[in-house]
Amino acid sequence: MKTDVLVIGGGPAGIAAAINAWIAGAKVILIEREYRLGGILNQCIHNGFGLHFFGEELTGPEYATRFIEMLNKTTARVLLNTAAVKLTKKDKLFVVSTSGEHGLVDIEAKSIVLAMGCRERAGGAIGLAGERPAGVFTAGFAQKMINCYGKHIGKKVVILGSGDIGLIMARRLKCEGADVVGVYEIASTSSGLKRNISQCLMDFNIPITYNTTVTKVEGKKRVTGVWVAPVDKNWKPIKEKAKLIKCDTLLLSVGLIPENDLVINHPIEISPLTNGAITDEQGQTTMKGIFSCGNVMHVHDLVDNVSHEAARAGKHAALSALGKLRSGKKIPVQHCDKIRYVQPTSVYKSDADTAHIFFRVKQDYRRAALIAYSDGKQIARKNCMIVTPGEMQELEIIKTRLGSDLVIKVEAF
Repeated sequence: MKTDVLVIGGGPAGIAAAINAWIAGAKVILIEREYRLGGILNQCIHNGFGLHFFGEELTGPEYATRFIEMLNKTTARVLLNTAAVKLTKKDKLFVVSTSGEHGLVDIEAKSIVLAMGCRERAGGAIGLAGERPAGVFTAGFAQKMINCYGKHIGKKVVILGSGDIGLIMARRLKCEGADVVGVYEIASTSSGLKRNISQCLMDFNIPITYNTTVTKVEGKKRVTGVWVAPVDKNWKPIKEKAKLIKCDTLLLSVGLIPENDLVINHPIEISPLTNGAITDEQGQTTMKGIFSCGNVMHVHDLVDNVSHEAARAGKHAALSALGKLRSGKKIPVQHCDKIRYVQPTSVYKSDADTAHIFFRVKQDYRRAALIAYSDGKQIARKNCMIVTPGEMQELEIIKTRLGSDLVIKVEAF
């Protein structure tokens, strides 16, 4: 099986990439390991999606349906129940070995778009002590059980971590009649959006306790309680201050891991901060012809941003496959020590009008100016009353203002 562009993953990133690769003139195949397209959106029945992309508020399935309908109007080929198991390079082509309904099939492509999303960190990843009784779930799996299969997961719930899915599940469980004892966050600030703290916790009188973690699970057949303890400045639990909280369910919202296993043995540079591929403005990784977008590259807050980012990656993957990709002079994107990371890590002085730089700060800052400098001159600025690590920041750079460098800073105003 041969194609110009192979998109791996049928979530919001993969669908948007496939549509835009086809629009750019490429022959496209999209593979998805699940039995339907949509990815995580299928289980996100709450609203809040689409405000930026469609200008209206949608649920996750509604947002996915809009893009699936657009994809159905293209000639892109979609292979469901098909997983990518191996990636190799053959001359100038990439060969992806897949396993699915039609057995083992090799797909040859001129360009690859990685859009596999990410998986949740489980209890073993954080060294959670105790037995492994029933009643310990990752927040995303609990969401799927409740929203997709109509299953009740528990009556008295403790949530560890304040990622967005954990916050949303606190509200969901409360609406289902469960007693949500509280949310415990090891850091001094939430890793979720401020609006979710307000709408999911405060509006439902669910407490959140910072600088605190779960140290041990009690119970053998079923969770009977968890031990929680405050942590010191190095995030080490202060065990003498630990206390037992009775519950029958523990939800873990303790981080996401980009699904980059397929390319782990290839010369693709992976960021130690995001665990995703380092890419340029066009979405191309350090391995020519392979592009990355969405949560497999860095974890986003808004699916709208995923769609925009994937559209760029899909378009440029198509241009690469067709031999039409143009770059221009490469300019690295640098940042100050108040910023955790930036993405993309380089932009080009080309014919494109603008570039979009995404980044996260390391801690909360009030009355903060987000500023882009080039050759010592301010070329973009956005004033914010507050910026937090849990919310992705964005600056739009007008290319004609670019000089020989680009530096992103956070300053007080």
